[in-house]
Amino acid sequence: MFVKIISAVACATALTVPSIAFADHHKHRHYGSYAKGGQKIIVSCYRGPWKEVIWDRPNAVFLDSLVAIGYDYSAAQAIGERVCRDRALVGNPSALKATMLRILRTR
Repeated sequence: MFVKIISAVACATALTVPSIAFADHHKHRHYGSYAKGGQKIIVSCYRGPWKEVIWDRPNAVFLDSLVAIGYDYSAAQAIGERVCRDRALVGNPSALKATMLRILRTR
């Protein structure tokens, strides 16, 4: 009986640890910058489970915040894809903010 309990605990642990580690890579990344007039743009990108930029894409909150300041949906989608898929911006909030400010200035 004791052996069955130990094996059940070991099995449960073996199944839980990889899922916890895998779940960490699916976090949404949120960074904020401000547009003219104090409107907030929420830069939020979905990151896949890989370190490489493979599944990265803009979350709806990012696109919605761009539309709210005056971009049409297709322009917001293009900006979101460009920002979220740029490898140099992943995990680099200061570069992400500088890129967004540059994009907003060219508007």
